[in-house]
Amino acid sequence: MAEDTFTGKVVIVTGGGSGIGAATAHRFAAGGATVVIIGRTQAKLDKVMSGAPTGSTLIARVGDVSDEEEITGLVDAVAQEHGRLDTLVNNAATCEPLGTVSDIDATGWRRVMSTDVDGVFFASRAALPHLRAVGGSIVNVGSASGLGGDWGLAAYNAAKGAVTNLTNAMALDHGAEGVRVNAVHPSMISTDMTAGFLQNDAIVAAALNRVPMQRFGEPAEAASVITFLASPAASYVNGAHIRVDGGLGASNGNPHIA
Repeated sequence: MAEDTFTGKVVIVTGGGSGIGAATAHRFAAGGATVVIIGRTQAKLDKVMSGAPTGSTLIARVGDVSDEEEITGLVDAVAQEHGRLDTLVNNAATCEPLGTVSDIDATGWRRVMSTDVDGVFFASRAALPHLRAVGGSIVNVGSASGLGGDWGLAAYNAAKGAVTNLTNAMALDHGAEGVRVNAVHPSMISTDMTAGFLQNDAIVAAALNRVPMQRFGEPAEAASVITFLASPAASYVNGAHIRVDGGLGASNGNPHIA
């Protein structure tokens, strides 16, 4: 990506306080964009700000994507303050509580759905008028867990599955308006969300046995795909779903048998 790829562009990244969101914000900023990161925790946002590329424009805003009024106000304020909005990256998500349908109560179910699904809906609906004005794009951060199931992640699987098909619906509905909508689907990326799993030796060994590249991904590797989808190089890419999983999705599910 050239250093000036996003010069003059304005980008919002939700869930920008760590992991893929932070890496994505830094990559857009390095490309010349004005980047606004939204997250719930000021201290985490401040840490991302402190690591911003030299000379870049990175702005932090505290907000909760599951609060319709709050996220709508934040998106509108960004567009008004900077005169435009070119890209929305819907990255904010949670996978907790873990568990099966039998394990999870209604409160836990709503916690996942409100962030992972409602948040994408609220932020996208707020952004669309501004994106139409400039021919912008939305990149949804889905998950391999939205393309296939996991044991014990019923709420997260359901939420990310919804994001997958919401991406399809928005690509159909808004492509003619000049707004492209795509998704990336990471798996086993080293982030705060996966940290607990990656500290379990048995899970690590089992996971690496399934990943053809025999390693876990880094947030920057997902960020590079996100920024590509938002760039002029992807000008005819709409409704795409790109796995960032080291080849995990190439398997039919069988163990090593040859």
